[in-house]
Amino acid sequence: MPIYMDRHEIPDEIKPEHVARMHQEDLKVQHLYGCRGITYWCDSERHTAFCLIEAPNKEAIQRMHNHAHGTLPHHIIEVDTRVVESFLGRIEDPEKSANSELNIIDDPAFRVIMVLHTAEHLHRMEANQLSIFSQKFHRSIAKSIRHFEGSIVQENDKVYLVSFRSVTNAVLCALKILENFKYLFPKVESEFQRLQIGIASGTPVTDQEEIFHESVTKAYQMAEFVKDQIVITTAVKAQYENENRNAIIDPVCIRVLTPNEEIFLGALLSFARKHWNGPKFNIGLMSKMLGYSRSQLYRKIRKLTGKAPNTFIREYRLNKALELLRHQKGNISEIAFESGFSSAPYFTKCFQSTFHILPSKFIQLVK
Repeated sequence: MPIYMDRHEIPDEIKPEHVARMHQEDLKVQHLYGCRGITYWCDSERHTAFCLIEAPNKEAIQRMHNHAHGTLPHHIIEVDTRVVESFLGRIEDPEKSANSELNIIDDPAFRVIMVLHTAEHLHRMEANQLSIFSQKFHRSIAKSIRHFEGSIVQENDKVYLVSFRSVTNAVLCALKILENFKYLFPKVESEFQRLQIGIASGTPVTDQEEIFHESVTKAYQMAEFVKDQIVITTAVKAQYENENRNAIIDPVCIRVLTPNEEIFLGALLSFARKHWNGPKFNIGLMSKMLGYSRSQLYRKIRKLTGKAPNTFIREYRLNKALELLRHQKGNISEIAFESGFSSAPYFTKCFQSTFHILPSKFIQLVK
């Protein structure tokens, strides 16, 4: 049977012991609805609770909760238990305290999400150099994440997705990774030593259908598109200062996006995802759809990404094309036209200018 996670928004007067009793009531009637309560998380500070339940469908979970205590979840999503454990650290109840009637779980599901994004290094190194660099890089990353008690949710040669309980640990881990990266392989040209990190925070179930969807999306967007090397949300900044008695985030080292910048970045990338390979992916439509004049749009995109809008559009298409080439979704001409370029020669020229490698050579390297 599928596994689900639901979210309950609980009133201020409901304490962890009340949530524990509600969980007990669920367990008494769960068999009537074909459900099995696995565990739950209770966050008394943020007044939320999240249940992990095996069930035939979402409706069975709602009926079980309604029968047990009358408190219906605000949202339910289907989840993979391996992913849940990677983000939250457990998929079963903590050990029950001795001499305790209830297993009261006051364990927040709130997490700090870090996305680490690196540039392509394949085109600038011989195979043995790449191997040495990759091994050193990944060992260094893994060591820093372990030291700051992070949990790796996903990883590949380009991207790490990491979950932290502590905002402070996430920020310090990012600073340590960046410090190590700068001295890890000094012979690599500085323009190719690209490492960018985005940090956001949130809870596992919002109104989306994927676990930690909103915070993961924000962290990916900041790491991939904002020009600064470490970027955090305003909420992360406030949480860091709260954890550290109003310690100030150094703006030289860390870029804090304002709420308006977060909204603009989300809108810009939503537009790009929809139109990236079509003829309407241009400044005129972008200006109209986002509600800014061309000059306003230029300033906002430049401030956020460090690029002019035309450069942003071209590089967005090129990065999409690079992924199509990596996964062999067609030949160079087919991918050029699929990515919105008017001709294969122009695509090749832009690709080489941006990635410093011919598309044909890139295909050979990733086969």
